[in-house]
Amino acid sequence: MMDKLPPFDAEGETSVIGSLLIDDTAIVRVSLILAAKDFYRDQNALTYAACLTLYERDEAINQITVASELERKGKLAEVGGATYLAGCVAWVPTSLHAEYYANIVKRTSTMRQLIQAGARIAQLGYENSADVAKVLGQSEELLYALREGSASQGFVHLREVLEGCAMEMTIPKGERQEGARLMTGYRDLDKLLGGLHASDLVLLAARPSVGKTALLLNIAEQAALYRGARVAIFSLEMSKEQLAYRLLASRAGVDLQRLTLGQLGDGDTAKVTDALGRLSELAIYIDDAAGQRMGAMRGKAKQLANQYGIDLIVLDYVGLAHSGHRNENRQQEVGEVARELKALAKELNVPVLAAAQLSRAIEQRPDHRPILSDLRETGQLEQHADVVLFIHREDKFMDADEWHRRHPAENYPKGMAEIIVAKHRNGPTGACKLLFQDTSARFVPLEEQRTDYYWQE
Repeated sequence: MMDKLPPFDAEGETSVIGSLLIDDTAIVRVSLILAAKDFYRDQNALTYAACLTLYERDEAINQITVASELERKGKLAEVGGATYLAGCVAWVPTSLHAEYYANIVKRTSTMRQLIQAGARIAQLGYENSADVAKVLGQSEELLYALREGSASQGFVHLREVLEGCAMEMTIPKGERQEGARLMTGYRDLDKLLGGLHASDLVLLAARPSVGKTALLLNIAEQAALYRGARVAIFSLEMSKEQLAYRLLASRAGVDLQRLTLGQLGDGDTAKVTDALGRLSELAIYIDDAAGQRMGAMRGKAKQLANQYGIDLIVLDYVGLAHSGHRNENRQQEVGEVARELKALAKELNVPVLAAAQLSRAIEQRPDHRPILSDLRETGQLEQHADVVLFIHREDKFMDADEWHRRHPAENYPKGMAEIIVAKHRNGPTGACKLLFQDTSARFVPLEEQRTDYYWQE
């Protein structure tokens, strides 16, 4: 059997070059679609590169200038001389369809790159590496890099952007979360944030055992349950079963420990059964593979987005993710993870909500209130985040006896949580209060604020 030639369209390539030689304004449109490497035939690639060089120098593009540029580079004879250029001009009567020809060349180029990626993936398989996860990640990266390259986005006229804004403004106030914003379900927090915005990286930071995972799950559950959101959860610390138990306990309002031990009372069983039915219908997808590289997570998120769609990505937590690149220290790696999370949010146009740890410095201050410099391991977390939220609970730093000695006239703030908006790139900072129900691992509004809340059912 004879080997097949890689896919290419000789007429399409010639038509692109001819269009540029008879109308140098066509380069403006074609350059947004094609690079020189997209041409299969070397003579066409070299000629197109010469056209791009002239365009970058703001010089005219025609047979004479292109021939001169090729001669200057010592490539004129290699492409076929002036005869070749004249043939390209004679081949195409008009430049009107230059973009159509360019898209033909781009399509065949993408097919050739797909063949090359397949060969590289096959090579990775033959290498028989012991690190299967790494090989799968590299394979996914090859394919998704190809997808990104074939779906590039250029400039968009301001008019189109404004039309989108105008459409959003016409949406009734109570329904706007269905657009570019996804409400957390906590009214006071949503007033500060305006919901979770598409393409934003939102960091939720606190010391251990304060309730980061609980709040992440509460927001994910409410977004899916009350807004029909499709949520992808990457759990690098807890297993999918642990998360499922937490979601069940939170939705049913039962003791998490008793639920996991199978020690529920008769009244709780009915609540759990109802919660099972409701949660099972939600579009929540959990990946609990430990120690994942960002490349693998990015590939999985894109695959899920292509298959079902995604409205929110949740990561628990940043400190356990790996960038996949060699870094001199952990600070640099965490910064790289944050950068890639922001890129993922922007690429899929969804909010990414990620948990992060705070440093021990918070424990040394009298008021224990977290500040941005407490973000553990690297300040680059703050740099890449659009929103930074802190969970502050005084009952985690002071028992009831100590509290009453210091504040004799005040009630002990058992479970009282202050959600602090410490950074908000596109809005105000501030704080709101929630009550953490430790037994069922859920945050709820304070009793006096529960009117019209989703929790009241």
